[in-house]
Amino acid sequence: MQEVTAIIRLNMLQRTKEALAEKGYYAMHAMKVLGRGKQRGIAYELTGSVEQGSGRMRYIPKRMLSMVVPESQVEEVVRTIIEVNQTGHHGDGKIFVSPVQDAIRVRTGEHGEAAL
Repeated sequence: MQEVTAIIRLNMLQRTKEALAEKGYYAMHAMKVLGRGKQRGIAYELTGSVEQGSGRMRYIPKRMLSMVVPESQVEEVVRTIIEVNQTGHHGDGKIFVSPVQDAIRVRTGEHGEAAL
């Protein structure tokens, strides 16, 4: 199993969820996050932010999607997220893929892919 974590633009969340659902991927978590990449943040300044040099660190509001899928489905999930979110401009997002050692369904005690 692998965890796919995607940081995407706010306005792309619904299209991304719909594209994943069309391919049968419904289970995910979506969270509001603030962050910045190499462009050092250009759209949002966090109140009370940490002072850095002569300016402030700026953060951009994004959405973080997290889903755990069998290893055989990672490529399709990643490809779908890229197809929907890729504009060729700064801020399109990032995708991280991490191994998941185990998953346990609390209700039944099932382990591994059966818990997904």
